[in-house]
Order: sequence, then C-alpha cells, then structure tokens
Amino acid sequence: MVLLSACLFNGMTAVAQAAKEDVLVIEQQLHKVPLAKGVKPDDAVQALTSKALDLNMKLVSHQPLSAELIARGVDSRRIEIFQFCNPYDARVMVSHNPIFAAYMPCKIALVEDEYNQYWLLMMSLDLVINDKVLPPVVKKTAERVNDTLKKILNAGAAGQF
Repeated sequence: MVLLSACLFNGMTAVAQAAKEDVLVIEQQLHKVPLAKGVKPDDAVQALTSKALDLNMKLVSHQPLSAELIARGVDSRRIEIFQFCNPYDARVMVSHNPIFAAYMPCKIALVEDEYNQYWLLMMSLDLVINDKVLPPVVKKTAERVNDTLKKILNAGAAGQF
C-alpha cells in the first residue's frame, strides 16, 4: 500500500510538473507586461488603442469579456481582448500561406490576475519569424508586425499616448 501511494504521489507529481512545463512553454511564446505603477487599466486601453492608430494598425474588434460575464451575473476579474490588423500585412502573410490567417487579427489582452495586478499580453510571432522557409518579404512583414504589436503593448503598459 505504501508503495502504491508512493507511485501515485510520484505520478501526480510528474503530471503536475508536466503541466507546469507546458505553461512555461506557452509563456515563452508570449510577451507579458504588467501595467506600470500608477497606470489605470482604462488609461492603458486608451494608450494602446491610440498607439495602434499612430502605427497604422486598425482596431478591428474589442471583446470586453468580463463586462459580458458580469452582465450575465458571473463575477469576473477584468478580461478584454483587442484585435488589430493592417490589411496589407495580412494579405502578404496569407498570400504566402493561408495558415497565417489563423494568427489574424493580432490580439492583445488586458487581464487582471488574482493579485489585482493588470497585465497586457500578446502572442509572440517569433516562431513564425524564425521559420527558415519564409521568403524574405514574408519574414520582414512578420518582423514588422511583431515589432509594431510590441510597441502598442508597451505604450499601453506605460500609459503613453
């Protein structure tokens, strides 16, 4: 019985470790930035949408998920998804390979964690950029989009208009 318990415990520990490693792998594919001290979430939203306009990225969708949950009577920390797109860049990427349409439009999320800390998160395009089979024009487009999104995310986190 002790041996069985030890095996079960070790098995559960291995499962927990694997889950933790999966989260680490996912986090390595993200850019995650906390809002700077004194930056309110609404200021961050205004800053990131303003910066997006400055950088020719159109806000094509805004999903205020927590507001919808609260309207349905479900308690929720703040969760909002902002989707941006530059149609010319989208055309370059999708013309090369239609699978890139799954990455569009580009998302930035505003999320409040369990410690009431607000974060801005986006998926990194580094895996796409580092693909050795991308033609130069597609790679250059992906790099530009990734850099633009990082600028938008960082402007939001800093509350800079």
